[in-house]
Amino acid sequence: MTDHLTAFWHWYVVIITIVSMIACGVLLWAQTTKRLPAGTKPELHGNVWDEDLTEYNHPLPNWWRWLFYLTLLFGALYLAIYPGLGGFAGQAGWSSAGQYNAEVKQADADFGPVFAKFSAVDIPTLAKDAQANAVGQRLFLNYCAQCHGSDAAGGKGFPNLRDKDWLYGGDPATIVATLTNGRNGVMPALGDAIGGETGAKEMAQYVRSLAGLQHDANMAAAAAPKFAICAACHGADGKGNRQLGAPNLTDDIWLYGSSVEDISYTIKNGRGVNQLVEGQSAMPAQGEKLGPAKIHLLAAYVYGLGGGEPPIVEKAEPASTAPTAPPADVKTPAPSAPSPAPPKGK
Repeated sequence: MTDHLTAFWHWYVVIITIVSMIACGVLLWAQTTKRLPAGTKPELHGNVWDEDLTEYNHPLPNWWRWLFYLTLLFGALYLAIYPGLGGFAGQAGWSSAGQYNAEVKQADADFGPVFAKFSAVDIPTLAKDAQANAVGQRLFLNYCAQCHGSDAAGGKGFPNLRDKDWLYGGDPATIVATLTNGRNGVMPALGDAIGGETGAKEMAQYVRSLAGLQHDANMAAAAAPKFAICAACHGADGKGNRQLGAPNLTDDIWLYGSSVEDISYTIKNGRGVNQLVEGQSAMPAQGEKLGPAKIHLLAAYVYGLGGGEPPIVEKAEPASTAPTAPPADVKTPAPSAPSPAPPKGK
């Protein structure tokens, strides 16, 4: 946090902190140096409870006073050793980020061989390994369950990882790429382009018709010509585009809901455009945090939840059909003389 402090705020915090500590000490000293002569009755504060219960103005006890002085001394020593005084890092050089990185480094050294053993196994095979799944589940609960749920069934705005519906693809390589680099799906706001509130509701009816849901046929027919705007991402048939992460609109799987209200809101206002209103729609990149070995295990766990797709096999390049030159010791026969042209007519 100290990295974000400007010089002004650094000195603001330093001055306020030091002055406050000194002021507390001075106030304590000023209130405890006055001692009553022997036999003198202390003054009353003037506060009365229950008709005759009053409070004397006695000096603070020495044990309490010195305990307060020790507290101030402890605070000064703490701020000298550890960060807390503006941008001052402290003499010990400690930071929460540094401690975290040291613990992660130690954990990687301790558990690295375990992860390395799993890294040598391909993801479809690893997804069937009980021990690998147990480790992958722990990783999932730590890093993924906050959005996708502990059962990976997702929620509104967060995909279900147990079905076979994928925005970008469910093959091993794509899952690894999604976990490593993240995804940033954005549905642009199209309210103005399709006719405002009315146009959004008509398009919602058309989208519901694509999925075979109950809809208003007249409103759907009115929106059909405008679907060309949506087809740029979702395709002319509405089946989506995995290259863009555009969902399939013809099935009954919905990320934000299938009601007319939910669909029309998505069409009119978009999703992921304003994160202050809509919340975080991006899939955060985990590659730097987890590293390739943990990503491999986590991908195998997700792959094995039930929606994994076969690996994509790239087609081999066709063999070259260019003619090859004959060996040097083989004589190439001379071309024969062309045959005479046939006579015209019979």
